[in-house]
Amino acid sequence: MKQLNSAQVRQMWLDFFEEKEHLILPSASLVPVNDPTLLWINSGVATLKKYFDGTEVPENPRLANSQKSIRTNDIENVGYTARHHTMFEMLGNFSIGDYNKVEAIPMAWEFLTGEKWLNFDPELLYVTYYPEDNETKEIWENIDGFDPTHLVAEEGNFWDIGAGPCGPNTEIFYDRGEAYNDLPEGDPENYPGGENERWLEIWNLVFSEFNHLPDGTYQPLPNKNVDTGMGLERVVSVIQDTPTNFETDLFMPIIKAIETYANGVEFETAEALKVSFKVIADHVRAVSFAISDGALPSNEGRGYILRRLIRRSVMHGRKLGIKGAFMSKLVPVIAEIMGDFYHELRQNMAFVQQVILNEEDRFHETIEAGETHLMDIIAELKSADKNEITGPQAFQLYDTFGFPLELTEEIAQDNNFTVDAAGFDVEMEAQRERARSARSQEESMSVQSAVLQTIDFDFEFVGYEQLSTNGTIKAIVINDELHDQLPARSEGWVFFNRSPFYAEMGGQVADNGAIFDGPDMLAEVLDVKKAPNGQFMHKLRTLEMPLNINQSYTLTVDRQARIKTNQNHTATHLLHKALKVVLGDHANQAGSYVGPDRLRFDFSHFGKVTDEELKQIASIVNYYIENAVDVDITEMSIDDAKALGAMALFGEKYGDVVRVVNIANESIELCGGTHVTNTNEIGTFKLISESGIGAGIRRIEALTGQAAIADYQAKEQLLTDVQAQLKVQQLDQLAHRIELMQEELKATHSKVESLSAKIMQQESDNLFNDVQTASDITFIGLKLDNQNMDGLRNLGDVWRQKAASNVLVLAAAQDDKANLMVLVDDETVAKGLKAGDLIKPLAKQIGGGGGGRPQMAQAGGKNPAGIDQMLSEIATEITNLMN
Repeated sequence: MKQLNSAQVRQMWLDFFEEKEHLILPSASLVPVNDPTLLWINSGVATLKKYFDGTEVPENPRLANSQKSIRTNDIENVGYTARHHTMFEMLGNFSIGDYNKVEAIPMAWEFLTGEKWLNFDPELLYVTYYPEDNETKEIWENIDGFDPTHLVAEEGNFWDIGAGPCGPNTEIFYDRGEAYNDLPEGDPENYPGGENERWLEIWNLVFSEFNHLPDGTYQPLPNKNVDTGMGLERVVSVIQDTPTNFETDLFMPIIKAIETYANGVEFETAEALKVSFKVIADHVRAVSFAISDGALPSNEGRGYILRRLIRRSVMHGRKLGIKGAFMSKLVPVIAEIMGDFYHELRQNMAFVQQVILNEEDRFHETIEAGETHLMDIIAELKSADKNEITGPQAFQLYDTFGFPLELTEEIAQDNNFTVDAAGFDVEMEAQRERARSARSQEESMSVQSAVLQTIDFDFEFVGYEQLSTNGTIKAIVINDELHDQLPARSEGWVFFNRSPFYAEMGGQVADNGAIFDGPDMLAEVLDVKKAPNGQFMHKLRTLEMPLNINQSYTLTVDRQARIKTNQNHTATHLLHKALKVVLGDHANQAGSYVGPDRLRFDFSHFGKVTDEELKQIASIVNYYIENAVDVDITEMSIDDAKALGAMALFGEKYGDVVRVVNIANESIELCGGTHVTNTNEIGTFKLISESGIGAGIRRIEALTGQAAIADYQAKEQLLTDVQAQLKVQQLDQLAHRIELMQEELKATHSKVESLSAKIMQQESDNLFNDVQTASDITFIGLKLDNQNMDGLRNLGDVWRQKAASNVLVLAAAQDDKANLMVLVDDETVAKGLKAGDLIKPLAKQIGGGGGGRPQMAQAGGKNPAGIDQMLSEIATEITNLMN
């Protein structure tokens, strides 16, 4: 076996498969692009689904990559096991309808055992296969140098994730020797393929041979594929002979850097604290890559995962004695280890550090709040003569404040308290179940279309230069079957040899228009999409006449719609530039919609864009429009484009020759869409809205041209109507008039409140007459009309002054809602009855919930009709709480 570092292993993999005529793909972003089924890119094949399910044909059917991936199903196991990671690198080689088992298995064996490559001892390699897959078994048995007694049939070796491609797989294991044996001899898992540390799985080869159809049946795939994956961290641990992945050169420099902040605690000697070193090293690596790829911490989606990873790391840092921010200081170490291959990490290093530092500082404030909350819980339990923190309370500390159970237990122990760990586990499992239910089906693929795969001919898109052309029908597809005719008054997909219609791509919608024969319109163009082999396929609805294969027709794009789309598309380029100028270089495009009606632009950013920033952004876009800048569009090599400073849009794949859209040498982007020739053609740009749509992603919607003018006119008419209603002579006096009206309304409201308080004071003797008793506690329950919380609070003040009872329950219906307030005097709180406890069961009667302090709590509900029933339950609930 050769002694190699991780970078050498990665490069050796890519070199090997390049020699085997594979196209080497760069690692895609961890943030999926145009794939709502995935939260993260979680495998090497995840970015290649369009090839595997047949929606696109690759330029080379042989592909290989080293793909950074994130999986978050087992975050709690990271650091405690030898091989769990949140982020890992998957070395993969793939065949899209090209070679299969007969070539894939010998290639794997050559890479593992060849003297030029890893040079593993063949005697240390074991293989599992699917029992019904005799072909794989025979191939392995005939591999020169492989011991057939090392072949193990394994029932689980069939890769199937639901609808789409599936098939048997074969896994390769490395025997690490008796020293790594962690199971007794008779254990059922003590074999190659079992859950043990001796035989380590290093490579999985999946042979996609079947379509798993939605009805549950399996059919042979039109194109059989190969999908293999080798975890870089695992194979490096074998080569470097380390007990876990964490002792390899991928992690040890990070761990050594952590030691410098750990007040003398060392990884090698602190056995009980090794988990904390591992957790931090794993999490900071994952977070650094994810932020570099455009993800940002937040309270939902992938942003919540980043926040959780950072908070877990900070808590483990505290175990090592690290009190201040430290994670951001580890980012340069990660860049040093992996930056030569993942250049984006070095390019974005300062930004990544700043994001992590901001999150660390924010969490340190949260920890203090969590400790305060925990001490409040302990004090409250002490007053109730209890000494156990409940499972839900411990879980709230974990979920809201990031407190791990161990920290809660530690603080509890210092205060002579225990923690209901079993109850905590119940809450944690419930959260996991909710996450599983909400999780998209990861790695889901479409079922291959055999018909679309077969359609292949030379196609020419002429829509950049002309909006009408003649084209000959080369194929007609109806319900996934080829036909020679698209009948009258029917719909189907039609392929022409030439077309001016733009297919939906890159956020730009497809053109619409019509198909003509001379002056006669024969069909409407409803949609246009890119077929697997690159041609444009047109969804047509015929009128009174059919369309026939091999006949020529005139294809005409809706000119007005295209012009409006061009305006909006060029405006998105200007908007992207303006966002980077105003907000910073991190404001990267994360999605877009460009149509004739409007434009929508999604981008990464920390928080809401301020009104002043929005004004600056719109001003910059309109500056370019007003200055009538030519839009220069040129085709050039990808290298020349990069040298020019062209911006490649997030996650897009580009060929050797690219189309560069250059506006004033300021906005330079790779783009295949359609555009205006001069920015002045856009007319004007008007921002409509700015909002958050997910984890660190903001959305701007805007109008251009005549649509923007129409919006201005509508707003102007609205102002004119308001001006007339308020009887204001001059428009510039409108704001002042509204201010005066608000002051008048505020004064009137204050008078009403004052009068209500006086009336309530006068009527309080009558209101507080009906005093009832439950468990030696006196209480009053009142139903009031149309009172808000302020009104209820004022009446509560009168009740306290009069000391009319021990408990007061006030309820009022207001605007189809119910307001509820519970007040308890100090004497009764000392007996153990608290307003916050009493209000919870009462609030359920009105369809709501609430809480508060021991002396006062308030709630809202959606069922005011339940107030009477609720008031009748007061005595029962007091009795329940006091017994």
